[in-house]
Formats: sequence, structure tokens, C-alpha cells
Amino acid sequence: MVRKRALRIVVGLAALSLAVTGCGRSTSGQTPQAGASASVAADAKAADLVPAALKEKGVLRVATAEGYPPMEMYKEGTQDLTGVDPELAAAIAGRLGLKLEMTNASFPGLIPGLQADRWDLAMSSMSDTEERRKAVDFVDYFQAGGAIMVAKGNPAGVKDLADLCGRAVVLAKGSSNLAIGEKQNTSCAKKMTISQSEDAPTGLLQIDAGRAVATIVDYPVAKMLAQQSGKYEVLEAQYEAGPWGIAIDKKDSQLRDAVQRALQELIEAGDYAKILEKWGVQASGVQTATVNDQK
Repeated sequence: MVRKRALRIVVGLAALSLAVTGCGRSTSGQTPQAGASASVAADAKAADLVPAALKEKGVLRVATAEGYPPMEMYKEGTQDLTGVDPELAAAIAGRLGLKLEMTNASFPGLIPGLQADRWDLAMSSMSDTEERRKAVDFVDYFQAGGAIMVAKGNPAGVKDLADLCGRAVVLAKGSSNLAIGEKQNTSCAKKMTISQSEDAPTGLLQIDAGRAVATIVDYPVAKMLAQQSGKYEVLEAQYEAGPWGIAIDKKDSQLRDAVQRALQELIEAGDYAKILEKWGVQASGVQTATVNDQK
């Protein structure tokens, strides 16, 4: 979804245009830092790169959209956020010398929230895409694509993406996986019947009910959902694989550089790998923290 969601947003051009021209950060005191990456000392610590206004506040506000295990979800029976992104956000905040303030929000509202200064970062399994980069910068921290999920035993005999033509498929609203399905559908002689769910778990309910034969879910999420439930299978092919990024308002380039440095410090210290291994998604890890890496 990522949501590829890894877009859960395929942010439409109109929405992105609105985001680009939105309010921007009005109270942080941060200003565009053109060329900040080139100007900072190579041996500077991440904490040294934190914008002064943010350092004075002492709080890093991070938004996510729960409901996407193992990346972001509530601990069972609580409203406490957990998963890869919340734990990585806490580690980044620690490297920056800031207290983490984690907020749950709707996925489509994450980028507009950055533009409106409601939070400093958005970490929610979000794909680094060219369209989204019209509104935000990304510090890329993950690599994954969409995978097809079917009921256990694959009763409909789905083999690959092209094999979804002519079938009932459920895809998460606004996700890059929806975009994958819709793109495929343009080449189908017999069109898919595509329904849209709020997220991956609710889409699986349609498979349970026999209203859809398949969905497309970001690979690591699909594997965890299948493992936890024992009710589904994940086809191994991944589609539109690419980087997922931590979204940061383009005005906050100094903060972007600080986050990139913090992530690189976590990679080199081994803390990043430990978080991914804890949640079983180490195969999607990166070796280097990059910015706007989608080609």
C-alpha cells in the first residue's frame, strides 16, 4: 500500500499541487537551507544538524497511520503505537537528541499535515515517488514492492499480475497497489472488477467473504499478515518495488539532512538492523540512508 502505501497515497496531481502550495511551516522558525547537505561538516553528528528552533522545542513530531503491520499498528488492546516505523522514529529522535511525539493520522492527510506544520516527519510505509516529491523530500529507509495475496491454497489459481484480469480484486484506497492494479487493468482484455478497501486488513475480509479472489499488499506486510492469520498465501513476485521514505516538508531541508545523518548513524551502529530483524523485515533494509532515491 505502501500504501506503497508504499503509496497508501497515490497522491493525485491535484492534491499534490495543493500540498505544494499549502501553508508551509509557519511556527517552526525553520527556513529553506539550500545546499545544506554540501555545507555541513562530514563528521558532524546528527544532533549537531538539528535546526535551532526545533532543538529549542526539544520535540520531534512524527505522524503515522496505524493499521499496517508490522510497519505501524497499535499494541493489542491499547492505543499505543508500535511496529517498525514507531520504533525507528524513536531511534531517530534519540539520535537527534529530541523527545518523540508520535501521532496517528489518516494516511491521505500525512503530507497535507506536513505542509500545515502539524508534524515534522511522516513515517508510514510511504513510497518515495516522483509525484510525492513535488511536495516533500524523502529520506529513504526501506525497499519493497506489492505482492499478490490470495486465500490459502490459492483456490482461484492466481499465478501472476496478468492473471488477475477478469477477476474480482480488492485494493486499498489511494495506495500504490491500487495504482498497480489499475495500470494492469488497462492492458486486460477482460477487465478486473476492482473494489477498494480502507486498508490491507479490511481488504482481506473481502477475500474471506468470497467477494474478491486477491489483493495486492506490500510484500513485508503481506508476509506478516499471512503468517499471523494462517489464512492466506503470498505470491513471491513483487511489483513496482522501490524505496519507502520518511517524508519531510521541502522547507525543512536542514531537518532532512539531520534525519538522513541520524538514520545513517543507526545503520552503522547496527540499531537499524536490530529493529528490522525484530519485525522480520530485514530483507527490505538498506545499506545507506539516501534522499529522494526513486529513479
